[in-house]
Amino acid sequence: MSPKKEDQKDEVSFDARLVSLEELVSELENGGLELEAAIQKYQEGIELLRSCHTSLGTYKARIEELSSQAEVTVSAIVDPDLDAHSGA
Repeated sequence: MSPKKEDQKDEVSFDARLVSLEELVSELENGGLELEAAIQKYQEGIELLRSCHTSLGTYKARIEELSSQAEVTVSAIVDPDLDAHSGA
């Protein structure tokens, strides 16, 4: 599987987990659940929250890495117009 397809798969997975978390929160806020069911939903929500938080940390680190690579690339680019004027 190509890296782009893997990223898209992870992104969809993250989005699906986020939707599930929102649904769980809504169910808990609406009430009407028996205590055991509410506790189970709460536990599922905590697990989803941790998973989403971990994914966000991974994405943040990747963005920071790509940004630093871009800075290095941009600073390494030599503008031919600047070089022509400095040598004259």
